[in-house]
Amino acid sequence: MVLFDIVITGLLSKPVRPKRNPCLLPRQSPTQTVILPDGAPFLTDVVSFRNVGVRYESGPDILRDLNFSLGRGSFHFLTGASGAGKSTLMRLLYLALRQTRGEINIFGRDNIRIPRDELPAIRRKIGVVFQDFRLINHLTTFENVALPLRVAGVEDLQIRKNVTELLEWVGLGDHINAPPSRLSGGQQQRVAIARAVIGRPALLLADEPTGNVDDRIAMRLLYLFEELNKLGTTVLIATHNRQLVRRFGHTQWLLEGGTLHDVTHSS
Repeated sequence: MVLFDIVITGLLSKPVRPKRNPCLLPRQSPTQTVILPDGAPFLTDVVSFRNVGVRYESGPDILRDLNFSLGRGSFHFLTGASGAGKSTLMRLLYLALRQTRGEINIFGRDNIRIPRDELPAIRRKIGVVFQDFRLINHLTTFENVALPLRVAGVEDLQIRKNVTELLEWVGLGDHINAPPSRLSGGQQQRVAIARAVIGRPALLLADEPTGNVDDRIAMRLLYLFEELNKLGTTVLIATHNRQLVRRFGHTQWLLEGGTLHDVTHSS
């Protein structure tokens, strides 16, 4: 496993855009298909949806006719009104929900055909920031963030270095031994974000990751997501914060009426 080496020197005191680190990998084209020397195609789509729809029991369609792909190394914002289905779409992406119809391909696998015992390995490639945080109450801040690295078998010394550095950067260095119950909502959210990114996932899904923090922290978190993206992670962020969306200028999708619309160039 390649560890996530945070490139944050000099960023602890002010939310400025970090200079590009020469060690970062170049961003991948979201549409390119690379042909390897042996002739096998290497598809750069991490996720693709084809005519996907979701409905609950006999109710109306929550999502319908979704056709899109998330290219490797791409960065997208997902916007939409409350109740539009953003969280439902996120649940599809991290394999917590199956579609009513259509096809979903993730990491080259048909989601319907993935055996149940293989799901944990697939999910370990995905970092998720939930709206309700889902921290483990009997673990400290440090241990919550360290959990993905421990599961991956990373050495304790490296875990200590990476987790401490990341918690310092998100402003939680003074709360490293605190349980979630002693943290505010905004602090718990930052713990959840740190846990999602610490293992440098192939796909990062963040559902309203800045909803409980002030603008200064929100900017810092978005810079963190951008640095992770430059290392090759595909990022999808669901948000109501239009100011952040405009500030960072990545592809913007609007979920409305159960379908996706590309509104990147809309005023």
